[in-house]
Amino acid sequence: MSLVETAEQAKQDAAYKEALVEVLYQLADDDFIISYRGSEWLGLAPHIEEDVAFSSITQNTMGHAMLFYQLLEELGEGDADALAHERISNERRNGTYFEIKNGSGTYLEEPQYDWALAVVRNYLYEAFKKVKLEEALKSSYAPLRNTADKVLMEQPYHLGHWKTWITQLQDSSQEAKERIQSRLDEAWKQIGDAFELGPKADDILAKEILSSSETLKQRWLDSVKETLTYVPNGDLASELGNGRAKEHTDQLDQALATLSEVYNSDREAVW
Repeated sequence: MSLVETAEQAKQDAAYKEALVEVLYQLADDDFIISYRGSEWLGLAPHIEEDVAFSSITQNTMGHAMLFYQLLEELGEGDADALAHERISNERRNGTYFEIKNGSGTYLEEPQYDWALAVVRNYLYEAFKKVKLEEALKSSYAPLRNTADKVLMEQPYHLGHWKTWITQLQDSSQEAKERIQSRLDEAWKQIGDAFELGPKADDILAKEILSSSETLKQRWLDSVKETLTYVPNGDLASELGNGRAKEHTDQLDQALATLSEVYNSDREAVW
């Protein structure tokens, strides 16, 4: 497969463009939804230094999402802001595990959020994101390679942050260990669809846009097993649905409605 250097070149091959668009939506939507769930921790993190750090990571991650939405805009998919805010849940490709609530309650009404979930989910996500971006560095699409390279300048700091948290908690009190293990057991049952490539998987591989789901999964497992002192038994599952096939929980509807409330109040405004 020869390298594709521009969006115009990609658009000349319909099958290539469709496969490329699938990958870009996955990357963008994953970052978009997990950054929103991170933003709900503003003012609620365990201490002020973590509040600042988590907010910074969340802001960076949303910026990464916009980079991928901009690549989609260049391919003719629509305005980047509209792609981020106006698409309904059954048009999204994010992994379902990344969309679930932080806990019971709502941000404005007595949020009972679980820090163990935040630590486990963000660590597992950043480990996954690093693997996927590193595989994207080999992509036949030059703008994707360039964007992955740019994001990887910041992303290792995000991963390092959550790796430190999970390392400390799994070596802390018995309660902390049990809560982390419980959330890992939950994650193993829900994160499986994140490694899928969706309905265009065959073309994604044939066009050398990204590596296989098996490669992503194995590299991720190898990575997290170096850090985790407890690894759940059994294969990864997708109990919440298959986000790569646009199957989501109603929790994504709630997130999108809240996240886009200000945007939808005046779609003509310049944000």
